[in-house]
Amino acid sequence: MTRLRHVAAALCAGGLLAACSTPPNPYYDASRRHHRPDGFQDNYVEFKPKNFFTDVLLGWQIPSWFKGLPPAPEAPPPVVAPDLAFIASNTGAQARPAATFIGHATVLVQVPTANGSLNVLTDPVFGERASPVSFAGPKRFQPGVALKDLPRIDLVLISHNHYDHLDEDSVKALNAQAGGPPLFVVPLGIKPWLAERGVTNAVELDWWDSVTLPATPSAQALVQRNGAGIAAGASSDAVQVFLTPAQHWSARGLGDRMKTLWGGFALLSPKLHVFYSGDTGYSKDFADIQARLAPRQADAQGGGFDLALLPVGAYEPRWFMKDQHVNPDESVRIHRELHARRSLGVHWGTFSLTDEALDQPPKDLAAARKAQGVADDAFFTLAIGETRKLPARQATP
Repeated sequence: MTRLRHVAAALCAGGLLAACSTPPNPYYDASRRHHRPDGFQDNYVEFKPKNFFTDVLLGWQIPSWFKGLPPAPEAPPPVVAPDLAFIASNTGAQARPAATFIGHATVLVQVPTANGSLNVLTDPVFGERASPVSFAGPKRFQPGVALKDLPRIDLVLISHNHYDHLDEDSVKALNAQAGGPPLFVVPLGIKPWLAERGVTNAVELDWWDSVTLPATPSAQALVQRNGAGIAAGASSDAVQVFLTPAQHWSARGLGDRMKTLWGGFALLSPKLHVFYSGDTGYSKDFADIQARLAPRQADAQGGGFDLALLPVGAYEPRWFMKDQHVNPDESVRIHRELHARRSLGVHWGTFSLTDEALDQPPKDLAAARKAQGVADDAFFTLAIGETRKLPARQATP
């Protein structure tokens, strides 16, 4: 027992044990159900991150290694040469809605607006590994689309701080892009992390806070709290971004678990409504999201989301993953609960993170679509580099 205490003390000294200290949550608001004095929580489960030694190593990783999991893919996840000419020219008043799968959870969404267009990037990760170090950790399975080949990015949406969603080098490169940095929209607690790395053009949001993007570069973004932007933006042609709840957690190490918020995003533009869930387990949050945004998505206003970006990978074993990562069946349920017109499956085919084969998610997605009566073109996957052009949103009288 004395030896165990010495080990714990050493871990504490190295900042590696989550329970060693519980610094106060500087954003704490007792009126918000997901706030805790020392961090944040989910809405519908009291999430407890798994213990690294007993759960991750002894319960999962070592037994999976003996079982030969994950199996090798039967075929490599598909990769195509990106249509860089279209991507570069899809701008301004003539822009049409389009989504290009960069890999994992990184998607370039090109959004027509009342005054032109926006290039939006979700969870940009362009590095070779999703890891705190360059020599170990999940390695990219195949080359992705290079950041240098993309047009200037206007808006970056970061869902949470896990390494496969928040990559320091990628963030710094975007901040240094020609033409000026994009606006980074992030959950509570990530803005200070960005500022420490010289990234200052950022807005941080709590769940259901929104930011209305400025119509001109010299104007200020308008932040509204706790759903106030839903009614306020109903008669506006401006682009609004809401941070929405998700069932997940956060950490960059073992000493900062649940200290920063996580979430998804609803982007509402007159010509395109986009949803990005971020990482999430299945929960009532998605029915709540649809209900709360219903005043902005009636049939006469164009209906539900024109495009939802929903995770379909990193879901096995279920005993470990079910509270934090949906499987394809649950993703199709979310697609239906959101009343999404179409969904793009993300979070697969790039980094081998869990026990299913890298090419298994599209197969399980196909089975889930069939079981739930969802058309193939209503919930699809793309090859890395592939672009899907979408119809513009149409309100009906």
